[in-house]
Amino acid sequence: METIAISKFKATCLAVIERVNRTGEPVVITRRGVPMAELKPAKSKAKSLHWLGSMRGQIRILGDIVSPALDESEIEALRD
Repeated sequence: METIAISKFKATCLAVIERVNRTGEPVVITRRGVPMAELKPAKSKAKSLHWLGSMRGQIRILGDIVSPALDESEIEALRD
């Protein structure tokens, strides 16, 4: 993780913010070598809107997913 002195950050603030946004790599801002803040890229709202289909390729269906898992004769509530 990159570190930058607070004085240099003040002088190049916009460029540092653009770099963090472009690369996605956070930057630690220090004062006399002590970490004061961490600059991270903001989470994009556009990514959160596309949740439908986001798990594509992550799940495998094994077997029948339509029929009941148990036979009707095994369900006590259905017995007469």
